[in-house]
Amino acid sequence: MGYKEKYEFWKDNSFFDEADRAELAALTDEKEIEDRFYKDLEFGTAGLRGILGVGSNRMNKYNIRRASAGYAQYLVARFGEVAKTKGIAVAYDCRNFSKEFAKETALTMCKYGVPVYLYEMISATPLLSWTVRHFECVGGVVVTASHNPAKYNGYKAYDETGCQIGEEAADAITAKIEAMDITKTELMDENEAVKLGLLKMIGPKEQTMFVQDVEKQAHELSAEVKAALKIVYTPLHGAGKFPVQEMFKDQGFTNYSVVEAQCVQDGNFPTVKSPNPEEATALEMAIAQAKAENADIVIATDPDSDRIGIAVNQNGEFILFNGNQTGAMLTNYVLTRRKEQLNSKSFMVKTIVTSEMGADIAKSMGVAVYNCLTGFKNIGAIMERELEKGNVFTIGYEESYGYLVGTHARDKDAVLGSMMVAEMAAYYKAQGKTLVDAKAELYEKFGFYFDKCDSYTLEGKEGAEKIKSIMTELRKLGKDFAKGITDVKDYSLGIDDIPKSNVLKFFFESGSWLAARPSGTEPKIKFYYAINEPNEEKALKSYQELKALVDKYVNA
Repeated sequence: MGYKEKYEFWKDNSFFDEADRAELAALTDEKEIEDRFYKDLEFGTAGLRGILGVGSNRMNKYNIRRASAGYAQYLVARFGEVAKTKGIAVAYDCRNFSKEFAKETALTMCKYGVPVYLYEMISATPLLSWTVRHFECVGGVVVTASHNPAKYNGYKAYDETGCQIGEEAADAITAKIEAMDITKTELMDENEAVKLGLLKMIGPKEQTMFVQDVEKQAHELSAEVKAALKIVYTPLHGAGKFPVQEMFKDQGFTNYSVVEAQCVQDGNFPTVKSPNPEEATALEMAIAQAKAENADIVIATDPDSDRIGIAVNQNGEFILFNGNQTGAMLTNYVLTRRKEQLNSKSFMVKTIVTSEMGADIAKSMGVAVYNCLTGFKNIGAIMERELEKGNVFTIGYEESYGYLVGTHARDKDAVLGSMMVAEMAAYYKAQGKTLVDAKAELYEKFGFYFDKCDSYTLEGKEGAEKIKSIMTELRKLGKDFAKGITDVKDYSLGIDDIPKSNVLKFFFESGSWLAARPSGTEPKIKFYYAINEPNEEKALKSYQELKALVDKYVNA
């Protein structure tokens, strides 16, 4: 069906709620109708993610039911009766309709005989990954759109290892979904699901167990050193509120305050333009409070508490760290503190759009480095592969503010990240240094790295076509895109033992690189700059020259 036919089908079919049909009937903007119905919301390795609303290309209970039915059929087909005994775990964050979508997911699964451990409260994404492993489930779902603006929500599917599903599973689930008539999806009655033992509610007890597993990664520091660190923490209205504070108290980071207005778990995110710790504006309230309190560090976690942003007090000014800088600092800290435990089996994992600084640090300590595509599911998959070989995981991270130390989960973990950053800051403060000072020391040792990611938002059908044309043009240009390019890697061809992906990477004679990649979860095209120059001034100039070229092609 074309978008008009789909629109008429949804508007007139009594399967859809009367209020939803009335909303569709009231639409007059043809572009809005087209955007809601020109395609079905796509299920991929990131599950579903989209704008909330009624329509085939929107996040709503109908698409949630259809996706859950497809996932349930896949699980039963793959695991047989085991799927009906081990079941899945389901969690949700603070976003609008997350709780309702989680319940829809659970009751759809129950209709197929798949038992569900359903969280009774807002939960962090890494907690869901941990829960799948803890209960030995065959899969899991967390309802979240991570750090996206308030109008979005999403649905992430996990495999039996606690890792987000890979390409093969996503394709198989997609086939099940596409074969299903959305009007034929069914839910089990909640009371019946409870009575049959298919729906089991879980909550604070499991969250505390998760926090205790996170705390096993802590390094030894005295109570005095920890208490001396002054922290301002903000959960940005999200799921980090309880587990991060529980961890601070357990670990003795008692000298902290929270941004009270941002501790209200609210899917409208009323105090920020976007609840994304990658964006400086998201930390403004926390930094203002930190200045007033003369705190040492600001820690911010995103709505589902899998990403962490930080700002460090340097002589009264708060310096924001990007994801590459924090990742490199954590790599150095963790490997240094565990130096005696490192051996030929030790490894770390990073993505191909993550700076080389952390990798260079790891290699200097004899730690193997594995690269993978963007997305922590790929880091988790390599973790699982290497752990099965008997190798020892040290750290995994990506430039988009996601970090993992330890094997309690197979996803990025901002509860763990908050603990490690606080510990690292306290460790250096005891030596009379800030994290800015420690970073400068690493630059002196390993060279200067300037890393930045610029995103261009291009929404709707026209935006998707524009993103496609930009990537096509960049491929045509190749080495002619800019001066000094010595090599171009097109990951859509399947290279470096990495699965095919729509990523281009331009390498320069200076040792710098630039990567271009359409986002898999947002209507954006992203450009990643990894500038390697003798000093900051030259690096900034190189970045500005490259960015002017990128702007030219994006805005053409």
